[in-house]
Amino acid sequence: MQRGKPMDKRYRIQNVETIPSPSLVVYLAQVQQNIEHAIATVNGDVSKLRPHAKTHKTAEIIAMERDAGILKHKCATLREAEMLAQNGIEDILIAYQMVGPNVNRLISLQRQYPDADFKVIVDHAEAVTALSAEAAKFGLTVKVMLDVDVGMNRTGIPVGDAAVDLYAQIQAAEGLQPWGLHVYDGHIHDEDVTERKAACNESLAQVAEMKDRLAAKGLDVPLVVMGGTPTFPIYAETPGVEASPGTFVFHDHGYTTYFPDLGFTPAALLLSRVISIPTPHRITLDLGHKAIAADPAGDRGVVLNVENAEVDMQHEEHWAVNVPDSTPMHIGQEIYVCPTHICPCVALHPFYYVVDTDGYCRGTWEVAARNRTAS
Repeated sequence: MQRGKPMDKRYRIQNVETIPSPSLVVYLAQVQQNIEHAIATVNGDVSKLRPHAKTHKTAEIIAMERDAGILKHKCATLREAEMLAQNGIEDILIAYQMVGPNVNRLISLQRQYPDADFKVIVDHAEAVTALSAEAAKFGLTVKVMLDVDVGMNRTGIPVGDAAVDLYAQIQAAEGLQPWGLHVYDGHIHDEDVTERKAACNESLAQVAEMKDRLAAKGLDVPLVVMGGTPTFPIYAETPGVEASPGTFVFHDHGYTTYFPDLGFTPAALLLSRVISIPTPHRITLDLGHKAIAADPAGDRGVVLNVENAEVDMQHEEHWAVNVPDSTPMHIGQEIYVCPTHICPCVALHPFYYVVDTDGYCRGTWEVAARNRTAS
């Protein structure tokens, strides 16, 4: 069970009575701090940064990153890609293999935003064939990156002859242009920095081998994109690699706990309220798993403003929390919760309540790419 701890006063909302619950709250000062820290991590070289939009899914944060000099992004859905293009981003990597109707939707998106440089990943010959047929139909060229599996076994093709053959197939396919390697290493979650770096070096060795194999066949590798937030600092120091962290912009309790070395700070919380006080040692919140991510199982967040609170039984619209003494508490009392995994929380809310640097909520931002449908 996660135990509540003393709350950082920076998260106290001065006009909290104006915000209904449960709600997702974003703190501008902390978001800006995280963006600046990401840039500092790459020693100011924003060309090494390709942040993942899947965490925030919103135009206003794209604008904040653009104002900081970050001009290229990664995403997972076509709606996220559309949102990026709608907001003037011209270098967009869709880190997802297109299948079924999404092949046509990708081509339609590329036709709708001709100034945007879309890239997409593949790991299978059938996907290459489908992309080629649709691109050729409209006389377009699609940049395609090979998704390389370095050990996560989720998507991608392992380094080897089959991977080289697939890259060569992209090269030969009408309407396609091979554009490098994409590597996601979500299996690397070593808390020890030295062990995490060693695991990253193993991934880098596989990438180097793949590049050598491709070079031997005369195949160019214009771009290598690697990693997520936990491995970001390692790839930030690696020449010839773009790093693609996502969670960093909001961060969360999970990464703060397991990877304190990263130096980011939580910038999004869930605002909840007490709806019942069933026992002298128990309260119930209006924060069920329809408002906070059910991932991971078990401890899905930590209560910030009730010391020694232990989250317990959760249902769709309720969350029971054990507390040392519930008698001083009252119905409607505000409770601040830092989620263990922020990314899926975002998809549960249509908009954020945005807290300015002075601690006042000034309005809302739409979670513009929350839905999957591209217009």
